[in-house]
Amino acid sequence: MSSTLKTAAPTPISRPPARPQPFPGLPEGVLLWQEYLSRAEQEAMVEDVRAAITQAPLFRGTMPKTGKPLGLQMSNLGDLGWFADRSGYRYVPTHPKTGAPWPAILPSLMALWQTLGDYPAPPEACLVNYYGPENKLSLHQDMDELDVHAPILSVSLGDQALYRLGGLARKDKTQSFRLNSGDVLVLTGPARMRFHGVDRIYPGTSTLLKQPGRINLTLRRVNLPPD
Repeated sequence: MSSTLKTAAPTPISRPPARPQPFPGLPEGVLLWQEYLSRAEQEAMVEDVRAAITQAPLFRGTMPKTGKPLGLQMSNLGDLGWFADRSGYRYVPTHPKTGAPWPAILPSLMALWQTLGDYPAPPEACLVNYYGPENKLSLHQDMDELDVHAPILSVSLGDQALYRLGGLARKDKTQSFRLNSGDVLVLTGPARMRFHGVDRIYPGTSTLLKQPGRINLTLRRVNLPPD
């Protein structure tokens, strides 16, 4: 008499959704993960940023030579914050209006740096830029940091932006592509000192924020890592 061994059906293993891979075809050192953050992760990050800027309110710096106000409202997170006034561009440890230290960099942003930054030392600054529907950011290099070997990692939240990527000289040919809410962009290695900017915002392309616009969070290492 034979018998058949009956086994229970296997329980499906719940796995987190696979993260996107970097977008192909961009220059060496330009790494773009499209919609890397889920909607829930984006919403949580926006709420955390809103809480942080109650401690470090948005402000406008000024152009060093002219004293003209910068176009974007900004704030910072981290041990250091990027700032501009008639004395020049630099990093400062406290908010220029309140005098208080900057709030800590969000744990979710630190996790992104550890996962995508591929750099042994942590970021020291996170620039928070708010773009209104009419705002732009002219072509520029990030060159106020002592550690130019560390990557620049940025997170897009809200409406789409038309991002312009240049070369190592201002006159070099540029290319443009859109950044969507939840995208993560890294400039590293040979691309670390490339010129870049934002040509326009596309209002109404995202429902993440309560009003049209875009938040960009940029992680930077300022000082050289200790030996």
